[in-house]
Amino acid sequence: MAAMSGPLAHVRLASLPTVLLHDHLDGGVRPGTMLELADATGYDGLPADDPVGLAAWMTRGADRRDLGLYLETFVHTVGVMQTTDALARVAGECVEDLTADGVVYAEVRFAPELHTQRGLRPDDVVEAVLDGFARAAEGTTIRVNTIVTAMRTGGRSVGVAELALRWADRGVVGFDLAGAEAGFPPAAHRAAFDLVLSDARLGLTIHAGEGDGPGSIRGALACGAQRLGHGVRLADDISVGAGGRTRLGPLAREVRDRGVPLELCPTSNVHSGAAASIAEHPIGMMTALGFRTTVNTDNRLMSATTESNELALIAQAFDWDLDQVEAVVVTAAESAFLHDEDRRELIDEVVRPGFERVRRDV
Repeated sequence: MAAMSGPLAHVRLASLPTVLLHDHLDGGVRPGTMLELADATGYDGLPADDPVGLAAWMTRGADRRDLGLYLETFVHTVGVMQTTDALARVAGECVEDLTADGVVYAEVRFAPELHTQRGLRPDDVVEAVLDGFARAAEGTTIRVNTIVTAMRTGGRSVGVAELALRWADRGVVGFDLAGAEAGFPPAAHRAAFDLVLSDARLGLTIHAGEGDGPGSIRGALACGAQRLGHGVRLADDISVGAGGRTRLGPLAREVRDRGVPLELCPTSNVHSGAAASIAEHPIGMMTALGFRTTVNTDNRLMSATTESNELALIAQAFDWDLDQVEAVVVTAAESAFLHDEDRRELIDEVVRPGFERVRRDV
């Protein structure tokens, strides 16, 4: 975790009850697990043969300031996640790692179509992941739900939407579109979005404003996106003038005024080139301007990060105190794809009391 100074210097952020909305299952595999699964399944493409070297390679591979290059690292994690045992194990270890980091609610996403290279059916993939989540979460305080993702470069989005709906009410709470962004507008998948939006059981989030600019965000909103996966390039529609005065363009004003949540992932946004640095990440400005910002990990392996680390980096960069950290966690809880009563319970019975306990201990 980043060393803390300033108002949160004495707070151990992993002790806070946090909420994570944007985390990719295949972006958080333990390096040691990758090596063991590669050996068990015969995958021979790993670029290193020890956990430390493999983790370092993954971060170097992701930190190239280009989304397309960033995505190339996933060939290896996906390569070892092609059996039900492997999927269940990775899902279970995800729950263990998030729990150890203080996460109390998470929506973890994955693309079932990427895990069918050895003959698994998409339903087999979803069932294995949900089973892994459920087994690991049993007896703990964490709740983990799933967002099923379709790849924007493929032609299977309607089938993936139908798959997500088959598993609604059984752990799947949302639908997503991900992958290479520029040149692959969300409108090409409108039929899948319409199918999801016709059924109130699933929420809709779309990757937008990460590898492409405001036009991608505009397209996602036109397709009914209820949250924006990243949305960091919305900053391109915000101008800062003399004396730091800001002016919102029409798209930025719409996103703020409609209260569309932004699933911002600071370290990943820097690695993919969507933000210049943590210090220059627009989350500080956007939060101050009243946007519904949330802090997320995206890919814990590739960005060598955790939810508490992301919060520490942002809190230090923008001098946030515990109240501000709590505010963005509450925003995340309010934005979760849950029933209203479940969101209220998460906030009133888990998040706020947990922050209050930390305050008493500081």
